[in-house]
Amino acid sequence: MGPPGNSCDGYESAEKIILRWDSTASEEARERMIFETDRLEANLYLQAVDEIQRSLSNASISSSSHNSNSSSSIAADDQSKVNTTIQIAMARLEDEFRNILITHTSALETDSLIDPTSSSFSSTSSPHHELEEDDSLSNNNSNSSSNNLIQLQHCESSDSSSYRSTSCIREVDLMSAEAISDLQAIAARMISSGYLRECIQVYASVRKSAVDSSFRKLGIEKLSIGDIQRLEWEALETKIRRWIRAAKVCVRILFASEKKLCEQIFECVGTNIDDACLVETVKGSALQLFNFAEAISISRRSPEKLFKILDLHDALMDLLPDIESVFESKSSDSIRVQAAEILSRLAEAVRGILSEFENAVLREPSRVPVPGGTIHPLTRYVMNYISLISDYKQTLIELIMSKPSTGSRYSGDPSTPDMEFAELEGKTPLALHLIWIIVVLQFNLDGKSKHYTDASLAHLFIMNNVHYIVQKVKGSPELREMIGDDYLRKLTGKFRQAATSYERATWMSVLYCLRAEGLNVSGGFSSGVSKTALRERFKTFNAMFEEVHRTQATWLIPDAQLREELRISFSEKLIPAYRSFVGRFRSHIESGKHPENYIKYSVEDLETAVLDFFEGNPVSQHLRRRS
Repeated sequence: MGPPGNSCDGYESAEKIILRWDSTASEEARERMIFETDRLEANLYLQAVDEIQRSLSNASISSSSHNSNSSSSIAADDQSKVNTTIQIAMARLEDEFRNILITHTSALETDSLIDPTSSSFSSTSSPHHELEEDDSLSNNNSNSSSNNLIQLQHCESSDSSSYRSTSCIREVDLMSAEAISDLQAIAARMISSGYLRECIQVYASVRKSAVDSSFRKLGIEKLSIGDIQRLEWEALETKIRRWIRAAKVCVRILFASEKKLCEQIFECVGTNIDDACLVETVKGSALQLFNFAEAISISRRSPEKLFKILDLHDALMDLLPDIESVFESKSSDSIRVQAAEILSRLAEAVRGILSEFENAVLREPSRVPVPGGTIHPLTRYVMNYISLISDYKQTLIELIMSKPSTGSRYSGDPSTPDMEFAELEGKTPLALHLIWIIVVLQFNLDGKSKHYTDASLAHLFIMNNVHYIVQKVKGSPELREMIGDDYLRKLTGKFRQAATSYERATWMSVLYCLRAEGLNVSGGFSSGVSKTALRERFKTFNAMFEEVHRTQATWLIPDAQLREELRISFSEKLIPAYRSFVGRFRSHIESGKHPENYIKYSVEDLETAVLDFFEGNPVSQHLRRRS
């Protein structure tokens, strides 16, 4: 007896089709796949499943409508028979579902999806990024399936037609329309028969493999947080660059396309089934992707990490709206939350690194004076660093919300410089931090200048370094805007004051030799110039100038304009004074013996000697003299 209903023949015909494709009972069924044969056979099988499902429903209704024990027994037998048939059908459909997914799945051709001109986000054009970009994300290549159809959605940017752009969500059709239609048909029948879990498991297992393959091609490694934190920073810098590019592809293309495929197959068969399939498929990969950024966010803080962490922050901030769009369902909460929490930790890491950098500048311990009073390596490092900070101005203005912790003129702490915020009213917290870094740098440099035994060289050292600070500020429009012209004038005044102090310390004693006072004698039978005193004065001047020339030729002013300005400045005092002194007293020397021992140099000799100053090169022990 067949199952109750209007069409016993229909059930029996359907049952024959189902049993013919029972892979546990037929060698032919094991070797062939229904959906790989002609469409008619596939349609007949789906119709047979529909008929069996109707019979199952009718059997359930019939069972509930009979009251007698004999009728119930017959109905139970019928339902058991239908259940067995439906189980065979579902096992077959599960195999067919898996086979279609596998044969129509190929990893995305990631190299063709990446714009080589876009290596990172907002700030990566800054001069900090001197490291070369990776030649490619992967050296592996694979042929994309003919079913991997590239159909691009338009981005809202002006670059909307760019095939290789990853600046917005751009879904790719992962399978052909025919394959999707077959998967829809199978999924609908499995789910209506109560095989939702099995359907999702098969789908997720196959698609997970595809996502994993794409991850490998993108160079995303399966590293634990501990593994990442044990890597050397140089290796991590390369991985961060790669991660930023790969994350754009993952979120905006890979995950977005997986979401689209889930919707194409499952959206029409039940509420939230497509969301469940997406989460089952990509959650592990998404967590693996974000684990890298999380490991960086909680790693040991040090100044050299700041700019790559800012790159990572900017990249994730840029991706966050797309993450929220792709993972919008409640079942994807954990992915959205993790991304937002990592972003917050990266922001905190940036604030912490900036504070630690300020302390490191203040406490930098080197005590050995740099030769020649030139620019200290600390000054170059710090100014290059804050110039780079200014390149991230937009991000950092949002992240740096509090003023720096500074000393004040009333604190009485000699180990911390003073800084009064009242003089800097209206500046952003970021600008105050940059000014504070310059303040602590100068404070440290003032301490280092005390290690020079020559006061003139100490002043030259301060002049060189503060002048370098001024030039770096002027050379960066962003930095100059934040520092402000008022503070820049204050810095300029400081290096000019150091130049004036250098001139006083070096040339006052030299110029003192060229004064007329003390050379005249009067009284008795004669009056006039004391030749002895005059000869001694010339000898003293010669010795002092020779020593200054010999010493300061080895000192260094790296900036050519500053070097020339300082030479001109002291020459304008030295040369006229010497010309006047020699002109006034030459006759007194030349009337005596060996005048060349006292007036050793002409004015032109001194002018030539001045050109040796601050070149950083040793000179001959004796000044060049014109014959």
